[in-house]
Amino acid sequence: MDVSKTKSSFYRRLYVAYLIDSGLASSVPALTEVTGMPRRTAQDTIAALADLDIVCEFEQEDGARNHAGRYRIREWGAIDRGWIERNLRQIKAVLDYP
Repeated sequence: MDVSKTKSSFYRRLYVAYLIDSGLASSVPALTEVTGMPRRTAQDTIAALADLDIVCEFEQEDGARNHAGRYRIREWGAIDRGWIERNLRQIKAVLDYP
């Protein structure tokens, strides 16, 4: 499947936000495990969510050290989470994720 870099980048951001919001993968190690993407890609994708006006915040675990915690989606901006759910199969196919 021939997909533009713009589309794959957009879909990757949507999918990462969905995984975080659904609780399926709310940390960088969990994202790398679920998607197979490199750690740096996961970190960069989380940082890039703000470009879509998706507010993603890190919550440090009480008493934890070394940035132990999880990410949470606080605001979806103009993105329709329901659209992501309805098109999850297509998004994963474009990204070649299991």
